[in-house]
Formats: sequence, C-alpha cells, structure tokens
Amino acid sequence: MKVNIELSKDYNPPHATIYTDEITDEVQQVVDVLNKKDVPFIGNKEDRMYMIKPEEIYMITIIDKKTMIYTQDDHYTSKKRLYELSEHLGPHFMQISKQTIINLVFIESIEASFNGCLLLKLKNGTSDYVSRKYLPALKSYLGL
Repeated sequence: MKVNIELSKDYNPPHATIYTDEITDEVQQVVDVLNKKDVPFIGNKEDRMYMIKPEEIYMITIIDKKTMIYTQDDHYTSKKRLYELSEHLGPHFMQISKQTIINLVFIESIEASFNGCLLLKLKNGTSDYVSRKYLPALKSYLGL
C-alpha cells in the first residue's frame, strides 16, 4: 500500500482520503484504525490470547508493572503500555490516575474519600481511586 502524508494548516481537523479500486481486507483495516472503530485488543490469559472488543472493557490498569485489562467476568494481561491502549479507546474512556483508565459507561457508584479523592466502583466489582490530577476532568464529565 502506498501512503502519502501532506502537511498544511488547512487540514484541521485531519482527514484521510483513500484511493482504491476495491475494498480489500487491508483497506478495511486501515479504515477501522482511522475510525478507531472495533479495533480489538489482545489479552493474554493462561498461555492463550483472546480478542477483546473495546466496549467489553471495564478498566485497564497497571499492577506490578503489568498491564491488566478487566472485562465483566475476567481479566487479562497485555504486552502493550497504557498509553498505547488508550490511543484506540473511544470517548467513553477516561484516565483517572497515572496507572488506570476506566470505561465511564460501567460506573456503578462514586464514593468520596477522606483525602479528597473519589473511589469509583464499577459494575463488575472492580474499583479504583481518581487522583487529584484527573479529578477536574471527571467532575466536568459528570457535571459536578
């Protein structure tokens, strides 16, 4: 596949045009990546790799230098770093601390903590604290 990039201040926001004689699997993959639509994640568990759709993800966090992906009923490890995964997540995902991204759709409850942080509990039973740095963005999203 031939790729050309043209830089100009006139292209804000960026857009892409694909010239092709037919829509092949390769072209469709490029379109999906550009649209950030249904780009599956690879999760590892017990020497097996699993495909995880972004809408199935409740939380992604770093525990003991390992990237963990939590779904409704399970959790997986990923070889990718948090920022690499966050590039492919949709608008319902928000970073709440240096090591955690959550899917806002799955918030079950929010509890105030004694030190000014918030504890977010998700519908699958997982929970994590919102650090002070990320608190204003969450409050703005929630309209608080």
